Amino acid sequence: MAIIRETIRAIFITLMLWLLTAIIYPLIILVVGQVFLPGQANGSIQLNQNYEPIGSTLIGQLFTSDQYFHSRPSTVRYSQGKKAKPTGISGASNLAASNPELLNRILEQANQLRDENIQPIADMIYTSGSGLDPHISLKAAREQLPRVASARGVKEDEILPLINRHTDGRFLWIFGEPGVNVLRLNYALDLQDFSR
Repeated sequence: MAIIRETIRAIFITLMLWLLTAIIYPLIILVVGQVFLPGQANGSIQLNQNYEPIGSTLIGQLFTSDQYFHSRPSTVRYSQGKKAKPTGISGASNLAASNPELLNRILEQANQLRDENIQPIADMIYTSGSGLDPHISLKAAREQLPRVASARGVKEDEILPLINRHTDGRFLWIFGEPGVNVLRLNYALDLQDFSR
């Protein structure tokens, strides 16, 4: 009889833990996220003026035109367009510092930046650990400023306020460094009427 009673108790505890951890807790998190942080809970999707999604402000995007600020280099091959299939996952290249392929990639990136008259600084040469970093440093944004201003035919002083507006501060005011969200900045550039 003791075995049956202990088996029933074990099944009951298992079911209660399953109910708590697999149903109640996820539902509470879902409700709290949707009520208090709906944007973040739904992926921090950036919408254009037509309310169409253009990307997530939490994931780096690929910008190649001179009219845009470029993101950090990434080993992830971002999918482009509505019908494109993802071609990469998050993560670094996992190449060791002694790997010649890594050194060649870094030298190629540095030479490309020099060709664009951009001082090769760390976050414009090295990939982030996740490969999905949506931010660049203020220094990286200011290095790219002359190229973007020239391509758009405006003065650098007209773009500086946008850089400042789309700079995220330190986490909890003490952790990390301020960073410029590239997607938000580039979208703001498209919306800006520089003809005034």
